[in-house]
Amino acid sequence: MRALQWVALREDPDALALRGIAMAQLGELPRARELLRRAARRFGAREGLACARCVVAEAEVTLALREPLPKRALHAAIAALDAHGDLHNAIHGRLTQCRSLLLLGRVDATEEAFAIIDLEGAPSMLRSIGALVEADVEIRRGHGRRARLALQRAHAAATVAGIEALAGEVERAIARLDAPAARIIHRGDTVVARLDEVETALTGPTLVVDACRRVVGPLSLSRRPVLFGLARALAEAWPRDAPRGTLLEQVFGQRRVSESLRARLRVEIGRLRAALRGVAEIEATSEGFRMNPVAGDVLVLLPAVDGEEAAVLALISDGAAWSTSALALALGVSQRSVQRVLHELDAQGRVRSIGRARARRWSLAALSGHTTALLLPRPPASG
Repeated sequence: MRALQWVALREDPDALALRGIAMAQLGELPRARELLRRAARRFGAREGLACARCVVAEAEVTLALREPLPKRALHAAIAALDAHGDLHNAIHGRLTQCRSLLLLGRVDATEEAFAIIDLEGAPSMLRSIGALVEADVEIRRGHGRRARLALQRAHAAATVAGIEALAGEVERAIARLDAPAARIIHRGDTVVARLDEVETALTGPTLVVDACRRVVGPLSLSRRPVLFGLARALAEAWPRDAPRGTLLEQVFGQRRVSESLRARLRVEIGRLRAALRGVAEIEATSEGFRMNPVAGDVLVLLPAVDGEEAAVLALISDGAAWSTSALALALGVSQRSVQRVLHELDAQGRVRSIGRARARRWSLAALSGHTTALLLPRPPASG
């Protein structure tokens, strides 16, 4: 607020940049982006370093708005910062690119872009943001222990930096890592597990039936929902057999057993046997069918939550900003139901909203979703 008081009535590029950064810190992101664009145009080619810094700041605001980055402009700005020896702001721009790739779900591209960033000797703020990016990649890879180590480094660097907003982002990321990541069904018992506990459970000779991605061991059944439904029902009943009536009800949604349904069940079980050959055998019993893995135990991995909440999170995890009407259309439910779920997720800090009224959009709360510290182009002129 003091910064705005200094430059409130000025229109020179330094004042515009400072106002844009202040507005970003206050959460007025569209106005902040407009001011930073005007500042960059006013600086122009004659003051390339100041213009490049404004472009990097604008890119970070655009990232917080969950909109596509100005790729060419940002790439040129990073090159200009390198040419002028402003290595720290260049690193900041590259980290912004990495965070944008993560929002798009491009984990491999993020790792490639992050690998060329040298954070040794960088300010604590940048090292903390870099560790957040690394933790986000490890979480998406399912590596809970590596993610925890990265977050520990992020916390230590954020403490040294002394930036409250950045420290808050790290603390929220640690809290999310400690939250339940999945449910595990093993020998009839269901437990809620964190990501690192899931990672531990998946090690060893275990046949994993992953209901999050519809995968059975190394085989993907994402395009064969009936076969996966049968595999999941058999795995949940393991080491006991699953009665035929239970299979018909869970997979086909039929409570009344008929000869045609029994015949269809036999056909689908035959297809499942062929699909799981070399991974598990399906044995017919007097009551139903039993899954016998080739080696080890059988474990079922389920999402931490079921129902509408899980479906909403699955849709908005693509990094895009969704309207409630679009979510309702995709899920086939009422818009009021979607709004109720979104408000519950918002209270838990798992989603965030952008805009108001009909322009309101919802997106997933990322590990480092807001601007943290935008660097000034140069000290403002006095007077």
